[in-house]
Amino acid sequence: MNGASATGGAEPPSTIEATWNRFWFTPADPGPLAIVRMLTAAVALVLLASYSADLDAWFGPGGMIPADPRAAWRAPFSWSLFDLTRSVGSLRLLFGITAVAMALLGVGLATPVVSVAAPILWASLLHRGPMLAGPADDCVAVLLWCLAIAPSGAAWSLDRWFTGRTAPPRPSVRGRIARGLMQVHATAISLATLLAQLKGDVWWDGTAAWWLAARADSRVVDLTSLFARSEYACNLVTHGITAFEGLFAVGIWFTTTQMPVARAGLVAWPFIGLCAGEPWWGVAMAIVCIPPACSR
Repeated sequence: MNGASATGGAEPPSTIEATWNRFWFTPADPGPLAIVRMLTAAVALVLLASYSADLDAWFGPGGMIPADPRAAWRAPFSWSLFDLTRSVGSLRLLFGITAVAMALLGVGLATPVVSVAAPILWASLLHRGPMLAGPADDCVAVLLWCLAIAPSGAAWSLDRWFTGRTAPPRPSVRGRIARGLMQVHATAISLATLLAQLKGDVWWDGTAAWWLAARADSRVVDLTSLFARSEYACNLVTHGITAFEGLFAVGIWFTTTQMPVARAGLVAWPFIGLCAGEPWWGVAMAIVCIPPACSR
């Protein structure tokens, strides 16, 4: 029989259907997403500061990124609000609006509007100079779009404070969907990073950590002296990075391992970012770990 059991009752959902519904549509506590909101906005403001020093030189009239190269780097159908700026004043104004949007998102003021405006403005900035965007910029973009779906101002926000609400925020399906999307993207990023690394022999022979540390132009912490004294330390860091990335991509999906793997990611991802010379990428990946690390 279709849709009913032999006794006339509705058939219980299949295991796959139940798992799917539980993952995407079980209401989730918006509290951890409030932490994600604040930290994502902070990282975005730091990255915006790195753009500000050369904003006119890159994007201003007669800047180093004119229309033709910009179009060649862009994905099909991508667009940017920054294309509409025709003067240094309008460019700085739109850039300032982007910074204000991130600040408002961080404090949770006017979040129903700001949480949607922030990812649009951020994407516009990245599309204006796609060749300048780094891994941290892309991760922040993912986090901002997920926050646009979530009830971003439901907890730890000025919006909540101004309305005088004292009861704990209610679990939300939108929050669950946002968390699910963050988890999917984090897995994809982790796997893509791992596969890219395993194409190089240095990640197999254990010397990749040394080569990362030896890049004086991008390193944040100089670990060359440590690795020069101990080949075992170099091998341990190299293989530890790849092992964690594989463990994270798999372990984040199982109930028994999700919390310990996510909590390990709060430390491991920033460390990997430091080793790779991409500290803010490491911080952004750690931010993704906050909701599962706070799960009960």
